[in-house]
Amino acid sequence: MPVYTFFCNKCENEFEIVCSIREYSTNQICKKCKSAKNVVRNYIIDANSINTSVKKNDNELKTIGDLANRNRDRMSEDEKTALYQKHNEYKDKPSPKQLPKGMSRLSKQTKTKWT
Repeated sequence: MPVYTFFCNKCENEFEIVCSIREYSTNQICKKCKSAKNVVRNYIIDANSINTSVKKNDNELKTIGDLANRNRDRMSEDEKTALYQKHNEYKDKPSPKQLPKGMSRLSKQTKTKWT
């Protein structure tokens, strides 16, 4: 079930509501001071927890993308940086491809109009 985070501006209390989407209402009452007018939803905390709220088991992984996302979420920031550098280092240093002896590259042809 989804978890919704609310904040009471009157007593500065932060609380969570666990309910289905069908039962969800923006009109919530603060659990601490029982105020209903000063309660607002804290979308920032809810948005930050979206990526971590749904975890799939190994038998629920349906696509390669699911597997990649699961593995990415398990990596530390250092591991992600090292992997990114490993896979993109060729872009920084272009290596000249050697052709066999006696061969040369063709020059790029310019387009001609046929009349």
